[in-house]
Amino acid sequence: MDVVVGRVAKAHGVRGELAVDIRTDSPEERFRDGATVTARFRDGTTRPLTVAAARPHSGRLLVTFEQVVTREAAEALRGALLLADTADLPPSDDPDEFYDHELEGLRAELSDGEVIGTVTEVVHAPHGELLALDRDGRTVLVPFVQAIVPVVDVKGGRVVVDPPEGLLDDAG
Repeated sequence: MDVVVGRVAKAHGVRGELAVDIRTDSPEERFRDGATVTARFRDGTTRPLTVAAARPHSGRLLVTFEQVVTREAAEALRGALLLADTADLPPSDDPDEFYDHELEGLRAELSDGEVIGTVTEVVHAPHGELLALDRDGRTVLVPFVQAIVPVVDVKGGRVVVDPPEGLLDDAG
């Protein structure tokens, strides 16, 4: 199974370097020299890429791939998602840390057991993470904080949501 570890924001410079928005807690591992990622384009096509170098820059990573040596080649990657195989991910030592793919597909329920939807995505917003829930065909965004999501039971296939009043009512 593949997980998103980055998204190509734009080309940087004239030698094929790319500005990448990081979507992983371990960019030093995912984007180390020699690491392989798969670029997935909007049309669904994919292309393997090997990291030649990476360095932090203004909240992003500037990444050079062995296969991308010109600005034109870099521009062609704009918007591509960078994927890594979950089998290559190190286990988390923190019981309160989860990979996005571990949460996607979990049943969302209230503390009384009432099912309120399914986690479809973890949204990484500037102010924090949100769980996107499919609630009868509507998407509801739930802040992924301990006060609102007090229980994450990956093995049990569920998250428990304790929403403040109105959070689940105004989806749209």
